[in-house]
Amino acid sequence: MSLRRYAHTTLLVLGLLTALSAFFVAQLRFNYNFNDFYPAGDPDLDYYQGYTQRFGNDNDYLLLGLEAPAGRTVFDPAFLAQVDSLTRLAARQKNVRHVTSPTTLANTVVEGLGVFSLPYLHPDAYGADPARRAADSTLIYRTPGLVGNVFSPDARALALVLQLTPDLEKPPGDSLFAALRGGLARLHIPDERVHFAGRIVAQSVFVDRLKWELVVFMSLSVLLVTGLLWLTFRTWWGVVLPLVVVLGAILWGLGIMAAFGVSIDLMTALLPLMLFVVGMSDTIHIISRYVSELGYGASKKDALRVTIKESGFGSGLSALTTSLGFFTLMTSTIRPIHNFGLFTGIAVILAFILSFTLLPAMLVLLGKPALREPRRQGHSWDGVLGRLFRQVLVRRRLIFTLSGLVLAASIGLATRVHINSSLLDDLSKSDPVRQDFAFFDRQFAGVRPFELELKPAGGRDIYNLAVLRQTERIEGYLADTYGLRFAASPVTLVKSVRKALHGGGLAEYRLPTDTLEMRSLRGKLRQFRKKPEFSALALPDGSAGRLTGRMADVGSIRADKLNAALRRYLRTSTDSTVLRTRLTGSSNLIDKNNENLTLNMIQGMAIDVAMVTLIVLALFKSFRMTIVVLIPNLLPIIIVAGVMGLAGVNMKVSTSIIFTIAFGIAVDDTIHFISKLRLTLGKEPDIFKAVRYTYLLAGKAVITTSLILVGGFSTLLFSKFDGTFYVGLLIGLTLLFGVVAELTLLPLLILYFYKRPRVAVGKAVPNLLSK
Repeated sequence: MSLRRYAHTTLLVLGLLTALSAFFVAQLRFNYNFNDFYPAGDPDLDYYQGYTQRFGNDNDYLLLGLEAPAGRTVFDPAFLAQVDSLTRLAARQKNVRHVTSPTTLANTVVEGLGVFSLPYLHPDAYGADPARRAADSTLIYRTPGLVGNVFSPDARALALVLQLTPDLEKPPGDSLFAALRGGLARLHIPDERVHFAGRIVAQSVFVDRLKWELVVFMSLSVLLVTGLLWLTFRTWWGVVLPLVVVLGAILWGLGIMAAFGVSIDLMTALLPLMLFVVGMSDTIHIISRYVSELGYGASKKDALRVTIKESGFGSGLSALTTSLGFFTLMTSTIRPIHNFGLFTGIAVILAFILSFTLLPAMLVLLGKPALREPRRQGHSWDGVLGRLFRQVLVRRRLIFTLSGLVLAASIGLATRVHINSSLLDDLSKSDPVRQDFAFFDRQFAGVRPFELELKPAGGRDIYNLAVLRQTERIEGYLADTYGLRFAASPVTLVKSVRKALHGGGLAEYRLPTDTLEMRSLRGKLRQFRKKPEFSALALPDGSAGRLTGRMADVGSIRADKLNAALRRYLRTSTDSTVLRTRLTGSSNLIDKNNENLTLNMIQGMAIDVAMVTLIVLALFKSFRMTIVVLIPNLLPIIIVAGVMGLAGVNMKVSTSIIFTIAFGIAVDDTIHFISKLRLTLGKEPDIFKAVRYTYLLAGKAVITTSLILVGGFSTLLFSKFDGTFYVGLLIGLTLLFGVVAELTLLPLLILYFYKRPRVAVGKAVPNLLSK
């Protein structure tokens, strides 16, 4: 089969596969499911899933905060009328199950056979009777469970708590937001006095921003890479062909992801950009070598043959190491990171396949290009790289000294890096959404959920007086020491029923004094046990209960210390023969991710290093060369860890992927360099000449690919997500430091450690200086 016929057949097959991929890509959907970030396979996750079946999710709520007009308090009649109108609007919405609002809260009183609900607020009477307002205010601020939940301590803001349909997805969540915002607009309540918080808020904002940023980043990357390709090759085909190959690989990768039913989330949204900049490497190495062969006088057919033969080996190895850098992320217990590693790794391999099928086919069909470089005098890059190589050898002592000093300083600074995360740590502190969440942390109980399951022991039920007293003591510890600002439990139910039966007085809001009084309350409790507010805190049969609450988002480091102290308290101060407890909840699961971050990162780096070691051993049969290759690639990783420590950047879910990805990408150019060196050593036994020839041959591609990689990742600096911003910044810095190490340390280390290099270098420097 002729080359042209082979090229046409290849393009036809690849075109059909691309059409199939496009079909699947059209079915891709954006998703931000908070539950996906729980640690998969963890026993605590299994326990929490059973817990939610008994009591419901702890994050199926929406907080709506309203600030009173300037100079007024929450007891202003006009403001309360607006709040009441909004409450009624919220209660009518399809996916709102219950609304807790200041205007609907009432003090329940049981008298005889009648049950009366006495409202806490009487706004219609405030104008004529100021004393009524003062009386309501006094009662509210003395009643447990109101201040911090729906009333702010300074009486400047109110909150509505909307209990929602479980696991509400984005479309109905957006419809609810639209209805509420429409009501706020009709009531003429300005946006600056309105605050939202809850899972569906983050879900809506994250998905909308993911869509926007995906378009922005890809557009910026295409423009940037197009400019760099033009500056490098100065031909239309040197720009178009790499773009076609990489965009095809992206389409294939997304198609496979869609075929497996995986949606685009906060992590997989990075796949197109990652592949766009990473996948360029092979095409640039191929075209650079192809142009070099043509420039030195080879025919088109011979240039393609040599390029594929000599670049294929190095590109295959580099694709293997780069994909492994992503595949190692599959060790993560966090599903979005696992999926991102799996499908990006697959896409890297697809990019390699297309680079050696689609690209050669297009080059075959393309006429022999007219080169702008002079043929016989070599290329302009040769002179630049030759001078750089000379300076590296002349200043070798300075390079080694600076490398050692930077390494020592970076190790010291890296010890400052801490593992810490919060509920919205991917949003900057100035982001309006995060500021809204901070408003509830500041003015109300907070946004961080707390969950503790209560299991009576010794044949008791949750309404046993001994169990209730144990629970009350735990509540006291949580309020005084732990930092819980709002709590509800079966104790709340019993106290509320007792107060209602004794005239509604605040002094009666307490547990029964003895078992006889408790026995008389049980009849009333049984009547209400199937009501939503009761079943949310205690199972109908009384076999288990729930202590739920909210607190400020203190971050995972502080939360870990608080939880450790709480567990100690429960072990030492709770009688396990009366009551057994277990800490659970969505916040607890998110905190648990931190326990696995370090382990997952070490596992990923260990696998990467092991694979690179095996590749170098297979190529050179030398442990010394293994060290030579690892040093220039591990040094940038350590430097970036030092930068994180210096800048105070915490290790969290989004930044934990940086090191394995950066190492897998950075080692790409090293693999290309040493594979070319191995081929050169087969023809040139002199190590100095072989290193110099390889340096000149691979240097242009190394610099070009690194610029494209750094430029591509720099587009992430425009992200509104802190995690994405730091991924772009820190991986970009790693690759920047990596190319410097590649062009300075790597050749020196090869000359020093490969085959008695100290003698070789001593002889090599004069030889170079004489040229």
